[in-house]
Amino acid sequence: MNPSNRLVAALVYDGLCTFEFSCAAEVFGLPRPELGPDWYRFETVAVEPGPLRGTYGLEVRPDAGLERLADAGTIVIAGWRIEGGDLAPVPDALQSALRAAHARGTRLLSVCSGAGVLAACGLLDDREATTHWKYAEAYRQQFPKVRWRPDVLYTDDGGIITSAGSAAGLDACLHLVRRDFGARIANHVARRLVVPAHRDGGQAQFIERPVPATPRDRLGQALRHMLANLHREHRVAELAAMCAMSERSFLRHFRRRTGLSPVDWLSQARVDRARELLEDPALPIERVAGEAGFGTATNLRHHFRRKLGISPTEYRRRFAGGTDQAA
Repeated sequence: MNPSNRLVAALVYDGLCTFEFSCAAEVFGLPRPELGPDWYRFETVAVEPGPLRGTYGLEVRPDAGLERLADAGTIVIAGWRIEGGDLAPVPDALQSALRAAHARGTRLLSVCSGAGVLAACGLLDDREATTHWKYAEAYRQQFPKVRWRPDVLYTDDGGIITSAGSAAGLDACLHLVRRDFGARIANHVARRLVVPAHRDGGQAQFIERPVPATPRDRLGQALRHMLANLHREHRVAELAAMCAMSERSFLRHFRRRTGLSPVDWLSQARVDRARELLEDPALPIERVAGEAGFGTATNLRHHFRRKLGISPTEYRRRFAGGTDQAA
């Protein structure tokens, strides 16, 4: 982006994802006279003719049409409509405008499902990108040329930035402020928003992975057995016998059902149990480690950070207000 071009144009459309849009508006759209005259200018750009409605029954009155994108230094795609689990069609006029903007060096930022718009334009082909984890698999099938990373809060490929679900848009917006104005100004804006200036880890730490609701099938019984005995080691031969399968057949069905090997699934289940326990600040860390199946706090720290990218201490601080330094 041309550093002197502070115009941020946010796309608005019928069915606008209001929260995602508000993340960008809060960072780029609020006047900040204390930061001087060089702050961003924020405008809304209509993707289609009105009336345009946002979620929660809001009516949106945009500042301009797609022609305004030609003047923007940054374009924000705050979500997009999802129909039947897939990205809703992206108008040809919008696709052409975004491709032209990218070609002339305009910076593009997507929030949540908005990454699908960039993918539909072909702008994410052979690039790393992220979106909300619940859309990741559908997008992976719809746009197989994109290297989707559902485990991070945002990606930055120079001129294209994609962010994960909802509030991760704030992380990406603050990242751009940090790029444009430096850490001090980004910290100032973050304090005004009462959010961290930079979050460690990724959205993997917030994804729930429930056991499939299959009470009668044998594989479901094996999964629940593993959950009920997190402190034990579970041999593939024993689990396969429980399911009346050969080991090879068991491993194939297990991966098809869960997407993981038994070892990885068990490790994830232990981390998930540890997360639940860490949200009770009264539980000592050694007890958390034992009940979650890790045995020791050292093992807990190792696996927790490997899976989630943060320490048990940091997780407890965020979700339980705890300060257990032993974690």
